[in-house]
Amino acid sequence: MSRRDRLVALGQWVLLGALVGLACGGSSALFLILLDRVTTFRLRHEAIVYTLPLAGLAVGWVYERFGRSIKGGNNLVLDTLHDGGPEIPLRMAPMVLAGTLLTHLFGGSAGREGTAVQMGASLADALSHRLKLPPHTRRQLLAAGVAGGFGAVFGTPLAGTLFGLEFIVLGQIEYHALVPALAAALVGDMTTRALGVDHTRYPQAPHLALTLPLLAKWAVFGVCMAAATVAFIELTHFLKKQGERFVPRLPVRMFLGGVGVVGLWRLVGTSDYLGLGVPMIARAFHDPHLPGYVFALKLVFTAVTLAAGFLGGEVTPLFFVGAALGSLLARHLGVPIEMGAGIGLAAVFGAAANAPLALSIMAVELLGANAFPHVMIVCVLAYVLSGHRGIYPSQRLLRGKGGNPFARAVSLRELSDRGAPAALPPPPDPPAP
Repeated sequence: MSRRDRLVALGQWVLLGALVGLACGGSSALFLILLDRVTTFRLRHEAIVYTLPLAGLAVGWVYERFGRSIKGGNNLVLDTLHDGGPEIPLRMAPMVLAGTLLTHLFGGSAGREGTAVQMGASLADALSHRLKLPPHTRRQLLAAGVAGGFGAVFGTPLAGTLFGLEFIVLGQIEYHALVPALAAALVGDMTTRALGVDHTRYPQAPHLALTLPLLAKWAVFGVCMAAATVAFIELTHFLKKQGERFVPRLPVRMFLGGVGVVGLWRLVGTSDYLGLGVPMIARAFHDPHLPGYVFALKLVFTAVTLAAGFLGGEVTPLFFVGAALGSLLARHLGVPIEMGAGIGLAAVFGAAANAPLALSIMAVELLGANAFPHVMIVCVLAYVLSGHRGIYPSQRLLRGKGGNPFARAVSLRELSDRGAPAALPPPPDPPAP
């Protein structure tokens, strides 16, 4: 490729990525502004939580009637990235936006990254089809839509870029989409901020020298974060599988899931575990008396909500789980509480999404450079120790986390259902001299 051709390609990637970023930034700003308003309304009128089952019944009926083609959510985005196929329906954006807002309005425990990623991907795919772009460019724009949505909704464009490239295939970075993903994430973040959205600010991590005793503490962190990740994934998948087995109708499953969340809410006697849970995340960074069980309660609330079919995402609830668990471990291991909470915040979702590098960068963007390399050590340990599982069953692997390549690309769903395909034989030993 000549220098001129490279410049033309670079200009095309930047322009297309910027267009995707504008769409992601605008939609994320609208989403975050509305999300803040519905959360404020719920906090002022807590009795509305009692109607969560009815909200689930209504949203489930709408999705059953009009949303069959988009019910895969983030997994639909992944399948389209890998297999091509028809255009992601543009109605995914407004439907997932409305569904997530209703989840939070009535008290479901869910996040927001799933909504931003799905809106970004559907808008990016609409652009690629309207411009009649070739399949490889469409794939690049889909990755850019994921990066733009993630970066814009959290105010972390570098993490958003890497997330859009890392979560597609485990253990492989999709560098072919690097330029449009970076452009989309940067423009998306700037657009969201320009529209008046202010993101949550976290305490800056203190400086810690990396020593052998501290490495041993991070090893304990990695094991515990992996255990929390496995518990969340297995509980969510179990509840979802059993619900689909015994209650085939989505509206009824969501109604029953709403009943479960309301029951948990009344049982614990506090609204701390409803919605995003941002106040409790902030508390994990400074409160040495935060009860040790709060991470487990948020885990259960979120698993019940998402397994029933309510819309949203996993990121912020898993931030809650990780920050609270990290705060607890830090107090017992003699680590500064803000460092422990920050590392836990990144590590649980990094392992659950199989994106340890993106979440390590996210921690640096949120907590400052002092979080590095500590956060990467824990994120990588949690990622490896959590095994071949994740919150996105359509993620593909070309090789196992142990390093052995598979004979073909395999999804986490296939591994869960049937076990791993045969691994390729190891290369022969070199001949003796």
